[in-house]
Amino acid sequence: MAQGNLAPGPNEGYDLDANEETLPVLQQLRSSYGPICRVPSLTRAGDGLVLHDPEDIRRVLLTNRGNYVKGAGLERVRVLLGNGLIVSDGDLWARQRRMIQPAFQGQATRGFAPVVQQVNADLLTRWSAHADSGEPIDLTHELSSVALEIVLRALFSQDFDRMLESEGRNPFGLLTEESRRDLQFAARFRDLARFVRAIIDVRRQEARVESDWLSMLMQVRDKASGEPMPDRALLDEVMTLIVAGHETTGSTLNWTWYLLSRHPEAEAALHAAIAHAAPTEAPQDQALTTPFASTDYVEQVLQEALRLYPPVWLFSRRALQDDTLGGYHVPAGTDIFICPYLLHRDTAQWDRSEEFLPARFMPDAATGRHRFAYLPFSAGPRFCVGAGFAMAEMATHLTMVAERFRLVPVSTEPAEAEFQINLRTRHPLRMRLVSRR
Repeated sequence: MAQGNLAPGPNEGYDLDANEETLPVLQQLRSSYGPICRVPSLTRAGDGLVLHDPEDIRRVLLTNRGNYVKGAGLERVRVLLGNGLIVSDGDLWARQRRMIQPAFQGQATRGFAPVVQQVNADLLTRWSAHADSGEPIDLTHELSSVALEIVLRALFSQDFDRMLESEGRNPFGLLTEESRRDLQFAARFRDLARFVRAIIDVRRQEARVESDWLSMLMQVRDKASGEPMPDRALLDEVMTLIVAGHETTGSTLNWTWYLLSRHPEAEAALHAAIAHAAPTEAPQDQALTTPFASTDYVEQVLQEALRLYPPVWLFSRRALQDDTLGGYHVPAGTDIFICPYLLHRDTAQWDRSEEFLPARFMPDAATGRHRFAYLPFSAGPRFCVGAGFAMAEMATHLTMVAERFRLVPVSTEPAEAEFQINLRTRHPLRMRLVSRR
């Protein structure tokens, strides 16, 4: 097809990736070339194509999804996570997705409500001492630690306590202690797989089955072959769950409390919504999404925080065959880049797009909004398998903490965003806890 049918774009090349240098480039390209832009690559075989139009994004992620696989920028993630669900493609991904999906549905998810509640109750106990003394907390570290403990207890149940006792510490704590995600960190993290292997070996020796994610994954069988998940795949999926299950949740809660602390009207509305909710004594078999009768407004606050600060702020796909997007020819081998951070702030899709307005997620307000204008958990078949659990976990935390405390920032300076693999605050947030009782 003729060169003139290619999307517009600059002559100079860029290797777009989830790093600090890419966002300014994307902003400039969006301003100069509009909702679709071809970007010559410096070192990759094919050009890049940046999409901002929800209809084009829908075609890539849903209606013509068979033509698109995971794209550029996965090298660092693959070193960290192996070939788990986030990284894998094709038949392997489809098989693993089928086998993992049941662990995040229905009764399986509801069964973790006591874990989420207990870890947050322990957090409130620790925070009470800080509230009494007026001593600030490192909110970013605290939330990362809470999210990590929840995912480890959901994975390993009583074996997590045994690991703490035998090691005298949480070996996975390096995820909260080390902010870098370089090759050195990846090697240290992958070495932790030995603890997972040890737990798997002991459970097999004892023929012991727990009510946790690890046992669910050990017990599941492929419907087509009847075979269990291979050990290598099992390890990769567990390590993926540990990283993905805590980093995105901790980061989102960190941004949520920051936004609430800077918008007292939203904070007051949250307190009012919680106060008018049903009593907190919920039956143990009640859905995790309502363990404390959390109101719709709690979820709206979280949805709006995810709009402004989506943890996965940039992701990619690669075209297997030629296609057409936005009326332009897309050659096979093209890397497609989708930036939820910019999509979520697009004034063509969102009124007052830079403002924190949880009410924009009220059912009536969402009417007519393009389904693919909001991608905090991706979309289509690769929609995040743990999204429901993550939202329930965060709603539980937000409800329990907001019942007890207000969080007041130590500094009045705006938080600075760090654009790496995940979108985090560049510096830890320090907050003072003010009791509401």
